[in-house]
Amino acid sequence: MASDNGGGGHCGEPESSDSLKTFGAVLKALRDEARLTQEQFAPRVGYSAAYIAKIEQGKRFPPRDLLDRSEEVLGAVAARVLAAAAKSLTRKVGLASWFLQWAAIEEEAVTLFSYESSVIPGLLQPESYIRAIFERRLPPLAEEQFEHQVTARLARQCLLTERPNTTFSFIIEQAMLERRMAGNEVTRALIDHLLTVGRLRNVEIQAVPLIQEDHSGFEGPLSLAETAENQWVGYVEAHDSSMLITDPKAASAMLQRYGKMRSQALSHQATTSLLEQMRGAL
Repeated sequence: MASDNGGGGHCGEPESSDSLKTFGAVLKALRDEARLTQEQFAPRVGYSAAYIAKIEQGKRFPPRDLLDRSEEVLGAVAARVLAAAAKSLTRKVGLASWFLQWAAIEEEAVTLFSYESSVIPGLLQPESYIRAIFERRLPPLAEEQFEHQVTARLARQCLLTERPNTTFSFIIEQAMLERRMAGNEVTRALIDHLLTVGRLRNVEIQAVPLIQEDHSGFEGPLSLAETAENQWVGYVEAHDSSMLITDPKAASAMLQRYGKMRSQALSHQATTSLLEQMRGAL
């Protein structure tokens, strides 16, 4: 696990399961049979060689579209073998059971929106902030569960770099930063991390200022994902429970609220200036 330096680019590795290792071994065998290196195979299925390597090592859960794309590269018979291996896969160790369905949607979305008012979105949290959150969980987590959840959350953040064609938009409340949860050191690491992640071309971070008379986020936090089929799905969670919203009318209402909030929040550039100003004041 990396040190708490607040920098971007580190991706914690989830604990591998036997089913993930088996799937990875099958994929590697089929790729070798086709006489393709990882560097040759990866661009043909639309992923980086590093990402394919981690799938073959059992360190990444394979996206659903990888199976479809592999058929074009490896052939129909190999695709059926790969599909059979995929049926036994176990989802990420360390992620809460009520979150797993949304985590699967995140991995394949072409657009992800998130608004948070009480805690920085998980995809934007540096390790020190993650640990501060889990240390405050009630009832307290067992040590093994604590480490699994920290590792799983860090692993999810690789989506930001491993899916460069996915658009990520985050709206956060300035008040969450002003709170300085866990102290100045953790807050400095958090702001540094937000500034680093915000430089990615596919990531936009917007802050809602402390004083904002016209604010459409009063109904609470929300997440939205656009699927590969260009359908929108919503997600809300609170107190160890969650709800996946697939009804098109309800998802549309959430999308309208999010769009309004984007117009009310500071721009990405203005948010960067605010973060730099706050960092300098710490």
